[in-house]
Amino acid sequence: MFLVVLVGLLVPGEVTIVPLFQMFKQWGMINTHWPLILVTALAAPCVLATFIMRQFFLSLPVELEEAARIDGLGRPAIWWRICLPLSKPALSAVAILTFLASWNLYLEPTVYLTSPELFTLPQALTRYTDAYGGQMWNTQLAAATMTVVPMLIVFIVAQRQFVEGLAHSGLKG
Repeated sequence: MFLVVLVGLLVPGEVTIVPLFQMFKQWGMINTHWPLILVTALAAPCVLATFIMRQFFLSLPVELEEAARIDGLGRPAIWWRICLPLSKPALSAVAILTFLASWNLYLEPTVYLTSPELFTLPQALTRYTDAYGGQMWNTQLAAATMTVVPMLIVFIVAQRQFVEGLAHSGLKG
């Protein structure tokens, strides 16, 4: 099953754009944010997240689970008290990568959205023009610089999780 998920990483998102457009059109979701939400939640970031989390959980020592079993914990308690707290670095990485992937979407919003009120930031940046239809490069670059700020804030907040997760991994030497 993991091989099927891994093969999902090989399929570029551009290949699925036309079938997804037809599907969302049948469902009446064109010119809404729902296609963007569903594509981000179920497409490549999800496959990459599955890969990252699987590799992380395979790297956890079996001794931690065995010690928890000896202490009388069941599977749900082991997951909640041991695995989940230790997985904060991997979850932070997945959150950052998923946020970055959805933040930088350009093709999907261009295909699914037609109303300027619904445009995402990358689309709105391309709309900066002067009265004659020429590009206003100084304004576009200033706005592009400002769009990086939320991504930096997310990274700075999640960076603490990386360090804490490594420092409190529960393993010695």
